[in-house]
Amino acid sequence: MPFEVDREVPGLIVKFGDYPLHHGGVGAIRSLGRLGVPMYAVTEDAYTPAASSRYLKKAFVWPTTGAEDPGHLVEGLLRIGRRIGRPTVLVPTDEEAAVLIAEHQDDLAGSFLFPRVDPALPRRLASKQGLHELCVEHGIASPASAFPESYEDIVAFAGTARFPVVAKNREAFVRRERPAVGGTTRIATREGLLALARDWGARPGVILQEYLPREEAEDWIVHACFDQDSNPVALFTGVKVRSWPPHAGMTANAYVVDNPELTDLAARFIKQIGYSGIIDLDLRFDRRDGQYKLLDFNPRMGAQFRLFENESGVDVVRAMHLNLTGRAVPEGEQRTGHRYIVENIDLPALLAYRRSGYTTPHAPARASGTELAWLAGDDPLPFLTMLARFVRPGAKHLYQLWRTNRRGSSTSTK
Repeated sequence: MPFEVDREVPGLIVKFGDYPLHHGGVGAIRSLGRLGVPMYAVTEDAYTPAASSRYLKKAFVWPTTGAEDPGHLVEGLLRIGRRIGRPTVLVPTDEEAAVLIAEHQDDLAGSFLFPRVDPALPRRLASKQGLHELCVEHGIASPASAFPESYEDIVAFAGTARFPVVAKNREAFVRRERPAVGGTTRIATREGLLALARDWGARPGVILQEYLPREEAEDWIVHACFDQDSNPVALFTGVKVRSWPPHAGMTANAYVVDNPELTDLAARFIKQIGYSGIIDLDLRFDRRDGQYKLLDFNPRMGAQFRLFENESGVDVVRAMHLNLTGRAVPEGEQRTGHRYIVENIDLPALLAYRRSGYTTPHAPARASGTELAWLAGDDPLPFLTMLARFVRPGAKHLYQLWRTNRRGSSTSTK
């Protein structure tokens, strides 16, 4: 590596909710741990893949739902900070953690290091409605959207909408308490929408969006880290080949692909909104009008961030640690053609995509190298732990998602 990190400043993986098979957290532990940074993590129990990594100094077992009182979560983080005993870089892996850190910066600043932002901005970016409003304000293309406030609004929308449409939970922070839909949901007919909407209550917590046809679209991702002045210190672009659930879920297979237009779009938008820190963007290129439409803005590290690294060995997590500790972030070209595979979900995704006819013309014919999400020769236990925990509940979960996706081809799909 042409750089050295500050090994006196540890890192802490922060996550709220029950999702123990999270490869992004394992990737972050390995990324900084391989450089000699002491790594800590919040885990659901002592037997998660993250807790089994050889690069983890200590797992703080703290079962949470993500719906606890913010004061309780802040105090829990401060207790962890006191146990670590020195300023520590926070690495959130979900929106709940990213928003909590932003909204309680003053409380956490004494024990932790993190990018300082407008406290309200991460919550707004993670909200489907807030993101859409920001896109309109700053001239960033996004799918046409509606935000119904009542069942009557949905009936009126259904009378003029072009189907299929897509339904999403409006706010990320109610998805574990009372989600309207289980995930991004494709609704094929007016009757299907009205049937679903009857269960959404008096104030539907959904956003209804235009559907971008798979055969006319291509999914792109941007991962980056921005300094306190909203300038990029690391910025990467890639194309998503497969996700699970298909076309709407977590990245299962992706490639690094240079895209100067997307690089400029992301850098301009971040400068306009004044964001600092790590971002994970999902965009869909609509071949019908030639526009990149921003679907999701994750104000934190993405699970597939290890797809991206520059020729100096910098990924977004390393870039943030270097930046927060006052060290220069080495520049370099991204590893064009590199591939990322999430082993436990790519096979079912591959089978689903073969049937769908979806193509990714910008994906290279052959990978220049491959990064696996779980398996690593220098750190094998997370992979084995994942297998042990995945076989029964994981197979059941994949089957349920597959059934939902298949059944929804005529009504709705996740």
